[in-house]
Amino acid sequence: MYNRPMCELLGMECNLPTDIVFSFTGFALRGGKTGPHADGWGLALYEGKFARSFLEPTPACESAMAEFIRKNPIKTLLAVAHVRKKTRGRACIENTHPFKRVLWGRDWVFAHNGTLPRIKDRPLRIEEPVGDTDSEHAFCWMIEQLRSAFPAGYPKSPRRLWSLVAKLGAELGAEGKFNFLLADGQHLYARCGTQLCHIIRESPFGRATLRDAEIQIDFSAVTTAKDRIAVVATEPLTRDETWQIGQPGSLWVFDHGALQATLPSGGVPDHIFVPVRAAASRRG
Repeated sequence: MYNRPMCELLGMECNLPTDIVFSFTGFALRGGKTGPHADGWGLALYEGKFARSFLEPTPACESAMAEFIRKNPIKTLLAVAHVRKKTRGRACIENTHPFKRVLWGRDWVFAHNGTLPRIKDRPLRIEEPVGDTDSEHAFCWMIEQLRSAFPAGYPKSPRRLWSLVAKLGAELGAEGKFNFLLADGQHLYARCGTQLCHIIRESPFGRATLRDAEIQIDFSAVTTAKDRIAVVATEPLTRDETWQIGQPGSLWVFDHGALQATLPSGGVPDHIFVPVRAAASRRG
């Protein structure tokens, strides 16, 4: 197989309501079967500004709840998922990603792959983590910085918000491994610290086969010509599509199923190893 990081991320952002069943099916298998990420899994599905969450501190590949989600599709415009291999904090429900906080009358969702050894040196004034992971502390710190920067609420110019998320990612990314997905009910932010990829599916749609299971889908049979779906993952989920490989130290911003911006978000710390990829298509 291919190199497995300490956790894996999955995000989806669309212009029309779409279910995440195909991508989640392959992703869940990485939670203890085709990958070692057996210390919990979570999925957040947005309905407007509210995100419903499914969390378990057990392997996704064995989960009855994960199977229920696969068999009962829930359509959404924005989703974030995570399978965990613990590095900081025990395997328990409160340490399971994605984490959720309310800011400006909307749910914010966050999932992280990596380790931030010094994050708890950054004090929190308002937010208080429920668990004891470096990831949740980082999320709380970011939420506080956003609240402080925009005291009047959600900024009228979204690009100001995008730029600040990129800046905060760079600041924390300088201290460790910081790949993350962040969602605000409208945008999906995806920071590549060391490893991340994405694909945008749009008309004309074709077929795709999962890398982690012999399951194929004909997207032309389940979509319309108007559909556009952006999918972000730590590693490509399919073996017969071309995925775009992220540049370490960059932030993608997705809206309406399209890549709206690629922003600089800091470099990579000297002590972090970045694997070399031979081909962007990741075919195999």
